Amino acid sequence: MRFVGQGHPYPQYTISSFLLVCAGDSILFSMADYNKLYTPGDLENLKINTVIEIPEKSILKIEYNRDKGTFELDRVEPAIFAKPANYGFIPGTRDDDGDELDTLVVSPEPIPTGVVVQAKILGVLNFEDEEEKDHKIICVPADDRDSGNRIQSLDDLGEQWKNKVEYHFNTYKDLKKRGTTKVLGYGGPEEALAVIKECVERYSKQ
Repeated sequence: MRFVGQGHPYPQYTISSFLLVCAGDSILFSMADYNKLYTPGDLENLKINTVIEIPEKSILKIEYNRDKGTFELDRVEPAIFAKPANYGFIPGTRDDDGDELDTLVVSPEPIPTGVVVQAKILGVLNFEDEEEKDHKIICVPADDRDSGNRIQSLDDLGEQWKNKVEYHFNTYKDLKKRGTTKVLGYGGPEEALAVIKECVERYSKQ
């Protein structure tokens, strides 16, 4: 289903039809193979396609299972560690941890699971999870008519936003095992683009 028409503020958002299925201890959202349906995006113009897994402010740790083409509820996180931004991935990529390259999509409202967003690259959060690189590409919807595309760079998000995101990813696993995650800093759009291209190449060789 694609949202169209003047009444919808984000016509670039696309969501596939899905079936809610219970399987054992998990909830599955039956979806399509995004890695086949979508390219990583128009990288030379700093535009990506990203699929939302977890809406902003959610404590549900939803993960895409590429083998089954489903979104699965892996666990419920502590309420103090709700996601500070919409959390997704770029199709047709593989990061060092073997999963699709992650994204943090900054938008005025939470975006539902399964929605595909064309987004503008702002930068990258360099991050390690149990000593594995696990980059997060920071982006915004490419067509934000509410703000007039006000956010054009990481600086436009403000230092407090970056501090909150850094704190979240440095601590969100501490109740399970303290010290397993580490934020290594932020990079700009060119560094983000280099990470994406590396992950696209890794995906092409699998």
